[in-house]
Amino acid sequence: MSVPRITKEDLKARIEGDTGSLPTILDARLKYPYEHSTVTLPGAVRIDPHAPDTSVLSTDREVVAYDSDPEELVSARVAAALIRKGYRACALEGGLAEWVTAKFPTDTKEAPKQAPPKAGGLKG
Repeated sequence: MSVPRITKEDLKARIEGDTGSLPTILDARLKYPYEHSTVTLPGAVRIDPHAPDTSVLSTDREVVAYDSDPEELVSARVAAALIRKGYRACALEGGLAEWVTAKFPTDTKEAPKQAPPKAGGLKG
């Protein structure tokens, strides 16, 4: 199944525009990339990419899924699954990487912080 894509520019315009056309944005990143990142798209809802919970979705609003892969592998799979269930869904072209590279707005989230090295621990 060919999954529709939305460009970062089109999504940004929809986020900043009329709230009547605001899509539901799903963060479909795999566990590690999600947990170790400090950013999300504005207003994104976190879902399990292996078993998307559709209770947070409405068939009245378009759904845009994104992930950390520039090839949209995970988000395209999630969007395809949602389309099969009757949702209007698409994947963000270029994923989170292109969004951040374009310096478009993001929300922040907590991520694990790396512990500082012990004194003398970096000596070879």
